[in-house]
Amino acid sequence: MENLTIQQEVAQHLLSIKAIQLRPDQPFTWASGWNSPIYCDNRISLSFPEVRTHIKNNLSAAVMAYFNDVDIIAGVATAGIAQGALVADFLDLPFCYVRPEPKKHGMGNQIEGRFEPGQKVVLIEDLISTGGSSLKAAEALVQAGAQVMGMVAIFTYGFEISVQNFKAAGIPFYSLSNYDVLIDEAVKLHYVSDSQLVTLQDWRTNPSEWRK
Repeated sequence: MENLTIQQEVAQHLLSIKAIQLRPDQPFTWASGWNSPIYCDNRISLSFPEVRTHIKNNLSAAVMAYFNDVDIIAGVATAGIAQGALVADFLDLPFCYVRPEPKKHGMGNQIEGRFEPGQKVVLIEDLISTGGSSLKAAEALVQAGAQVMGMVAIFTYGFEISVQNFKAAGIPFYSLSNYDVLIDEAVKLHYVSDSQLVTLQDWRTNPSEWRK
């Protein structure tokens, strides 16, 4: 039996349940306006107990491996909320989540949940593209007095801009799988043809300008 890495296992799971879809011949349009041959919605994993458990266990293991003195887990709204809550429950830690911006009614909270200033926080995210929304959540926690230790995500596209953004913010991040591993697994499992592989590699070199 083939011995798979965690990155390969997660990639195969996400492909098998269509949490990640590859459509080189009929590209998606992202909210940013980018055209893309790939679309990722890891919330779908929540509907599949085996995959959900696999991701929860590996996210939790990553938190303990890299940030073992964490005090509280924070999910990035919205897709990171459920994943973060699962990790917090598994690790028996407190949980909160961070909105993109403060509520415009009620208490006006941006951070939902209870934490004490000075506590060490690890953020859980489902997907990292440019890293902008993730780092915005981290900044909200810092402004509220938290010590943000880092972030763990299910998947990253591996864009250079995200690497530079996290580096500039001084926040380490780790991902269970990434675009390069995913494409390798997609080819191996015959999700894409050789010609489609060329398209997927072409998009990866300049995603913001691809097929404009």
